[in-house]
Amino acid sequence: MDELTKEKVNLETAKIHWKDLQRFFAKGEAVWVSSELDLVEVGYQFSIDSKSHVQAWMENNQVALVSDAQALNWFESNTELWAVVVKPWILIQE
Repeated sequence: MDELTKEKVNLETAKIHWKDLQRFFAKGEAVWVSSELDLVEVGYQFSIDSKSHVQAWMENNQVALVSDAQALNWFESNTELWAVVVKPWILIQE
């Protein structure tokens, strides 16, 4: 594992309100990450384009594009989420 890349992902992780992330959702770039997973590890795997990891998480319903229902719920409750940008994606975790 590339510790420098993983550390970079970790440093770019922050809490942010959903209302500030809606533009990414509108562009189809907002990705939900299950709380079962380590957001930094998922970000790292996205950053190195590890298709096998991402595909396994998607098949296990642990990673997916943010749904309309999630977006509406987070908007209505002004939810603060953990997020990290791994271009072109923004990974989001409750």
